[in-house]
Amino acid sequence: MSETRATQKTHAKVVIPDEHSMISILGSRDELLRVIEKSFRADIHVRGNEITITGSPDESGVVVRLFEELVELVRAGAQLTPDAVERSVSMLRKSNGRPAEVLSLDIISSRGRTIRPKTVNQKNYVDMIDKHTVVFGIGPAGTGKTYLAMAKAVKALQDKLVNRIILTRPAVEAGERLGFLPGTLYEKIDPYLRPLYDALHDMLDPDSIPRLMAAGTIEVAPLAYMRGRTLNDAFIILDEAQNTSPEQMKMFLTRLGFNSKIVVTGDVTQIDLPGGTDSGLKVVQGILDGIDDIHFSRLTSADVVRHKLVGQIVDAYGRYDAAVASDPRAVTGNRPRGRR
Repeated sequence: MSETRATQKTHAKVVIPDEHSMISILGSRDELLRVIEKSFRADIHVRGNEITITGSPDESGVVVRLFEELVELVRAGAQLTPDAVERSVSMLRKSNGRPAEVLSLDIISSRGRTIRPKTVNQKNYVDMIDKHTVVFGIGPAGTGKTYLAMAKAVKALQDKLVNRIILTRPAVEAGERLGFLPGTLYEKIDPYLRPLYDALHDMLDPDSIPRLMAAGTIEVAPLAYMRGRTLNDAFIILDEAQNTSPEQMKMFLTRLGFNSKIVVTGDVTQIDLPGGTDSGLKVVQGILDGIDDIHFSRLTSADVVRHKLVGQIVDAYGRYDAAVASDPRAVTGNRPRGRR
């Protein structure tokens, strides 16, 4: 039965509504059409605003659904790109979400660009931030954990849901041994907080950031500065949380005040703590899992939104670490130094 179905050929037709420009669906010089053709074992022919698909029933069905989703995205005002098309194909093949729902969810728009989730897991992560008081975003580099959380924080501030944004991360190591570094305190901590400043500049008018920081509306500070405080009416983000000790994690979480929201982000595969020190982000999962209004969102290499190679690198290191854990003697060569 499966062999007969695989050899069957079906013909399907999609008519693009007149109000939608074919160039928006197919791309300039058919750039998007070529991406689609490479993604399927089916013949795709375009004539006017009609698209005819010839292939197996399964392949043809997915192609039809893809064009329907692309039409919905264009109708919602999204600008299609090769990356968006590839992600749409992946979602439809895995049957784990509708591209039109995921890729059209606008978080904030700033300076001519709109920040949106790009994968199903990213959309779920953003949705959980709306629904829970404390959310942990755990996953590898490039999955948008901190960037999306900051976009939600800026949106909450713009909508007057909170009075301030507090961004923090552990400086250097769990012990935050800044005294060993040259320069003033600001010069010492600035390199470790710089990624947070960079993200802010993507989301706000750069001229407004110094004014907001001077007024205390936005605060960017090392984790040690959180001790002894109660943070009310705030959207609080702890970045690089894998480099907190269990004690620091407890200290941070207990800063939560009224009408506040906490998002904790980190990558448990890249821990910079001294040998023998437990990661607070690892430990907290076993302590808080299952508590109402606390949610753990887990992102994977499939959610990486940087260069495609980043996802492949993450997977390669994951396989290497698994091999070392199962049998260190079976792995040849030296284990990479540095982050682990």
